[in-house]
Amino acid sequence: MTNNEEENKRRIKKLLDSEADTRAETPIEPKVDEQGTTKASAAKKTPPPLDPADTLLLGGEYAEPRHIPLDENNMPLPRRVNEVDMDGTRMSPVAYERASRPRGATETRRVSPPSQPRKAASTSFDWNSFDWKSINWKKTGGCLARLTVLGLFGIVILAIIGGSALIYSYYSIARTLPNVDDLKNRASQFETTRILDRNGNLLYEILDPNEGRRTFITLDKISPALIAATIATEDKSFYTNPGFDPIAILRALWQNLRGGETVSGASTITQQVARIFYLRLEDCDQPDAPSSCFEQSYSRKANEILLAAEIGRRYSKDEILELYLNEIYYGNLAYGIEAAAETYFGKTANQLTLGEASFLAGLPQSPSVYDIYTNRDVTLVRQQQVLVLMFGLSQAEDCIAVSNSEAPICVDQVAAVQAADEIKSRVFNSPNIDTKYPHWVNFVRSELEKQYDAQTIYRSGFIVYTTLDPKLQDEAQRLVTEQLAGLADKNAKNGALVSIKPSTGEILAMVGSPDFNNDAIAGQINMADSATRQPGSSIKPITYVAAFEKGWTPSTLIWDVPTDFPDGANPPYSPVNYDGKFHGPMTVRTALSNSFNIPAVKALEFVGVYDNPNTPEEDGMIAMAKRLGITSLTNNQYGLALTLGGGEVSLLEMTSAFSVFANSGKKLPPVAILKIVDFEGNVIYEYQPLAGQAEQVIRAEHAFLISSILSDNQARSWMFGPNSVLNLPFQVAAKTGTAGDPRGADGVNVYDNWTLGYTPDLVTGVWVGNADYTPMINTSGTTGAAPIWSAFMQFAVPLVSPNNTPSSFSIPQGIAEKIICAVSGAEPSNWCKGGQRSEFFASDQPPLPASQDLLRQTEIDTWTGLIAGNACPDFDKEELVMNVKDEWGRKWLRSGDGKDWLESHDMPRNPFFAPDRECSADDPRPILEFSNLNDGDTITDSNLIIKGIINVTKGDFTGWRLEVGNGDDPDDWTTLAQGENKIESEDNIFTWDMKDVTSNKITLRIYLLNGEEFYAEKRVTLTLNLPTPTPEPTLTPTLTPLPPTDAPTSTPSETPTPFLPPPSETPTPSLTPTP
Repeated sequence: MTNNEEENKRRIKKLLDSEADTRAETPIEPKVDEQGTTKASAAKKTPPPLDPADTLLLGGEYAEPRHIPLDENNMPLPRRVNEVDMDGTRMSPVAYERASRPRGATETRRVSPPSQPRKAASTSFDWNSFDWKSINWKKTGGCLARLTVLGLFGIVILAIIGGSALIYSYYSIARTLPNVDDLKNRASQFETTRILDRNGNLLYEILDPNEGRRTFITLDKISPALIAATIATEDKSFYTNPGFDPIAILRALWQNLRGGETVSGASTITQQVARIFYLRLEDCDQPDAPSSCFEQSYSRKANEILLAAEIGRRYSKDEILELYLNEIYYGNLAYGIEAAAETYFGKTANQLTLGEASFLAGLPQSPSVYDIYTNRDVTLVRQQQVLVLMFGLSQAEDCIAVSNSEAPICVDQVAAVQAADEIKSRVFNSPNIDTKYPHWVNFVRSELEKQYDAQTIYRSGFIVYTTLDPKLQDEAQRLVTEQLAGLADKNAKNGALVSIKPSTGEILAMVGSPDFNNDAIAGQINMADSATRQPGSSIKPITYVAAFEKGWTPSTLIWDVPTDFPDGANPPYSPVNYDGKFHGPMTVRTALSNSFNIPAVKALEFVGVYDNPNTPEEDGMIAMAKRLGITSLTNNQYGLALTLGGGEVSLLEMTSAFSVFANSGKKLPPVAILKIVDFEGNVIYEYQPLAGQAEQVIRAEHAFLISSILSDNQARSWMFGPNSVLNLPFQVAAKTGTAGDPRGADGVNVYDNWTLGYTPDLVTGVWVGNADYTPMINTSGTTGAAPIWSAFMQFAVPLVSPNNTPSSFSIPQGIAEKIICAVSGAEPSNWCKGGQRSEFFASDQPPLPASQDLLRQTEIDTWTGLIAGNACPDFDKEELVMNVKDEWGRKWLRSGDGKDWLESHDMPRNPFFAPDRECSADDPRPILEFSNLNDGDTITDSNLIIKGIINVTKGDFTGWRLEVGNGDDPDDWTTLAQGENKIESEDNIFTWDMKDVTSNKITLRIYLLNGEEFYAEKRVTLTLNLPTPTPEPTLTPTLTPLPPTDAPTSTPSETPTPFLPPPSETPTPSLTPTP
């Protein structure tokens, strides 16, 4: 063998050996200790993939990328100590198995060990039989070399192209960026931001911090805890990153692409400095500046990253951090950390505790939202989030190193809990803010912060024109304040009002409390925007409009009767009406206009709280509320009480939802800002209320039907009276609501009063209650909130309506008006009771036909109670039946109250209910025969033997009676015999001694009972021609009833045994009757 052949052989063997080396070793069985615990390998662990759900989204960034278990107070639980087992060096076969992959995760191809050894043919090589001379080594080596060179050349070309593109993009962006050398000079630049009403009147002005609360301090005069909290919250890699965090940017990009929107910003502290001092001026000071220049965008983010890199290159970390902490806005006119420490805690920045530092570090992200004076609970949660971030970073890096302290800041679980408790128990005395309409101003600021960078808003000289109408606002504030003063004896101290123009969504008035500066009533809380109140019955229209979508109409009949609704393992839910009474059957118009509770619960049972999982449609009440703009109903445990106000909503969302009804089913979200211009007059944003922007979320016909019902003063007079506070000089739809003690409102413990109402030109909602949830005394939506609503609507509607004339609700083309039976809601039949009236319907949803009226004549099979048909022709009878499908309605009609209602409406006191189906051949059938007697026979023998058959196929019966009556259609019957036995073939039923009978015509019947309601009967009419008995002077012949007995030959007695009555009433008999 030549040297070349030996070398080639060696190379091939090396290739084969290297392939075998890639195969995993045979798995070693795991070792199990005495306790049965499987020992794991001590080899280096690979962290699991990052789950976005296990990260905490704060400050626009994803913080510590590992899940920190929290307790019920949002504090970290003690860290688990992992036991080190030196014997745990074996890996189980599971270690080689392919892990399940989360949806959307990128799959990495891995080489797994075979479960069985490979076959010899695939793992060995026959060196002796291989034909080495058959290989053209020169040709093969040349191809491989050429392919390698071409591949490397392609990679180099691609690298050059990619690098050139990156360099070009960098310089294209970089040459448009400002010089960062004057960073410190820019720190003093500030333009006043102003908030105005719709007429241009000044409401609020954010003054230059150099003229207010702003004190520049050096880094050594700032608490190290504050620096640690800021770094943990805003930029945990601040001391090591080049001004931006590449990993965080890639993570944020991935999150944004997956979410389809900007959900993560990934801004470092240096990027925020760049944004505050540069991009706020340079991007938006041109006349043709885009309206989105202050918004988050990818191009702006690229500029921000490059600027941050330059700032990071030219300035030290301490200089950057010092500028940031002195310029950032902490809310409540506090610019910089020194002003913030003084504003919130009355101390200097170097005296801040861990609790105070974590509190302040959480504010800059959204100062108007995290406002301890107006939004305490949310702000406390934010502080707890900061503590969790500090705990996580401290655990990950063995304490947090800061540049102004030699000792790092260590935060363990105990320190975090103590810091949270410190702030939770602290009383913050709110500043006395001398601002016109402070609740409105704070609301506008929060809306601005949702759309624009929070720190940019307060420095860039924005002029914000809002939708507020000062004339309406002043009147609303006056009415709320005066009404609450009049309710002081009822412990009603707080109230709110929202008024919206439904055609545009513009908020014209917003009152958050009667007195913003009154701490006793928590006046700083904007109760107009607080999604923590129960709406009571004011939410019922949402249930009914969902029912309309599923086929109900304003004339659908509902039974307001005692009803138990199943509630899983809990006792049944048994709602009651506000007046504690039950009112019988009523149409939807009557039920909704009078706000009866039980019909509303039945409507929700029909609709469903949540969507039907068996259909693709979002058809539940929650989905309808969300469609109308209510987003706070997020609990997955709601029950049927939701339609009575069992969820929590805000007045703003409820008012906005009602604006959909006012706007013919079209939804426009509430709007607070009309226009924003910068300090040079460039328009940054302008609201354009185009008709095409409105989303048709419900049918115009259904919106009109709700408006028609809620504006029907005659219909609601039953409960509200004809001259209630809801009856205004012009057409207006209105709905009240009262939320009481969840254990059952009794008219005393009431927590929330609501009134919402509208015309096509204006929608107004009013809430009255107490921010601390203390109960009011003897108030309701009518007495608490309605007077404010009524007075405001009478003042405001003429002002906002065209030509100062309130508009009426226009009837859509798809609406038809039809005549219905007033009681049943169906088209009138010959048996319509209670008169007739007109009703509106969607054209494709007409009323029930006359055949479905509450009363109707129907052929009934008396044995089964089903509709008579070809399968049951023998025992049918035309009955006046009641069309009642509600089982609780049937039960109520059998009660004393139900019978009284029937009698008062000229209906049978003992009704027969219409069956659901026709009888069939599979149903039980009775067999009744008089086998020795025929109809019309003449009887001449006084001793009458009665034979027959009494049987039921495919079933049984309750009992039978043999009865007799005078004439061919008796009104009274006397029992001759009775029993419970079957007579399956012809046999004697009874032998009757007729010597004392004086009638010349009688009727016999076999009456077979099927329960208490159903029966079958067989009659035979006989003519009597009996021998005349010899008269006895001392006796007068009378008919003596025979005693009832099961035996067919028993002898009657003078006192009949009581029997079950037939389904219809039997008048008092002339003979001695069976009762």
